[in-house]
Amino acid sequence: MLNRHASDRPEIRSSWTFDNLKQTGHIERMPQVSVRGKLVEHAETVFRRQGFNGASVADITNAANVPKGSFYNHFKSKEELAAEIVRRYSRGTDLSMLGTEGVSAMERLRAHFTAQASRTNSTGVEYGCLLMTMASEGPVVGDEVGAAVRRSIAAWIGVLAPVIEEGQRSGEISSEEPAGDLAAFLIDAFEGAGLRGKATQDEVAAMRSLNLALNAIKA
Repeated sequence: MLNRHASDRPEIRSSWTFDNLKQTGHIERMPQVSVRGKLVEHAETVFRRQGFNGASVADITNAANVPKGSFYNHFKSKEELAAEIVRRYSRGTDLSMLGTEGVSAMERLRAHFTAQASRTNSTGVEYGCLLMTMASEGPVVGDEVGAAVRRSIAAWIGVLAPVIEEGQRSGEISSEEPAGDLAAFLIDAFEGAGLRGKATQDEVAAMRSLNLALNAIKA
């Protein structure tokens, strides 16, 4: 899971517009979001709200305000777009808190998950986390999307495990279980409760469960 870079923004193309003609007589070049960029930008919301199975290509093109036929000029299937959205979501995860110097491992872990909870709740707790929305639909999402979800979760475990190892070495974390297993345990506690919070509209369910899990492994 990586922070979002400029390359992850929607593709843009330049167009000329007379609406921005300056008094100098020069016409400004204005960026215009491409059709592909619009599809990518709006598909995450559609998938989070409706799930993979519940979202149609028409739903996505309507949300993006582009012709339905244009979809297949950019993606061969809904599955291909969904896999791209999962990868994009994963790359957009904020990992900065995990590397904060002078802060205990436990507090860095808590700050990271707090940021994740805020990210999910910012668009409505009832829609949940995109990764878990896709994972909860099982085989229906297809091999490509399923593989993207599995890689994203594995990468998330991979960035949490070194912080947990630091906590074990410093004595903050008493559990001697493998750091990777503990990382998965924290994700399970957070995301599992997040699914419950999605159903019950409980915005703090994920963090309440995460804090219980952190307390269970600390010294």
